[in-house]
Amino acid sequence: MNRVLIFCLAFGIACSQPSPTSQTPKAEVGLDSLEAAPLLPTDTLNVGFLVMEGTYNTELTAPMDIFQHTIFHAQAGMRVFTIAATTDPIHTFEGLEITPDYSYSEAHPVIDILVVPSAEHHLDTDLKNEEMIQFVRETSEEAQYVMSLCDGAFVLAKAGLLDGHVSTTFPGDIGAYRKRFPQLDVREDLLFVHHGKFITSAGGAKSFEPALYLSEYLYGKKAADGIARGMVIDWKVHEVPHLVVE
Repeated sequence: MNRVLIFCLAFGIACSQPSPTSQTPKAEVGLDSLEAAPLLPTDTLNVGFLVMEGTYNTELTAPMDIFQHTIFHAQAGMRVFTIAATTDPIHTFEGLEITPDYSYSEAHPVIDILVVPSAEHHLDTDLKNEEMIQFVRETSEEAQYVMSLCDGAFVLAKAGLLDGHVSTTFPGDIGAYRKRFPQLDVREDLLFVHHGKFITSAGGAKSFEPALYLSEYLYGKKAADGIARGMVIDWKVHEVPHLVVE
């Protein structure tokens, strides 16, 4: 039977209640109570960031900053890169021009961690892009972890990856998410949810948190604290409203 751990901020942000069919959660304090990854990674992990026209800056750059800094605080750390339909330049929603490192239609490195930042059309036309959805579906089969930021959860859900998993998304789009994917167990008032290999999150300015969480999960508290100090982030995982389903 699954064990559900809920972590809440002490100053008024409450975790959402489980659905009637869910097991009653057990409250714990701190990541130390969790069973972290079985072994610290000894090889560099390849982290592929899926980008496309209209990708939002913060959902891309926040987790990328965190993961790139693991090389200074862990034995092997992570190698980050961008991947898109082609290597032609794309423009973020805010106007930043990015030339993707790789095209997913051609040869590219094995992706150990797939990150799906939110993009402008993740609620509509992007979900009709069968090539992109198939890339996400196939990559997720082999990836160790898959993380979405904000409306990136819509892409994971469209690919059928979140069926049977608890997930969350951008707070303002929870209603649309539930309506489009009524089969999903969706939680709100959380910054991120970790269930199996999937980590879905609220995004926005809080896009640092799920990446710090995964860094701590993989490399330990000392590494995550070092990354947070270097980026001037006050990081205390037990004060972050999140849900871990084991």
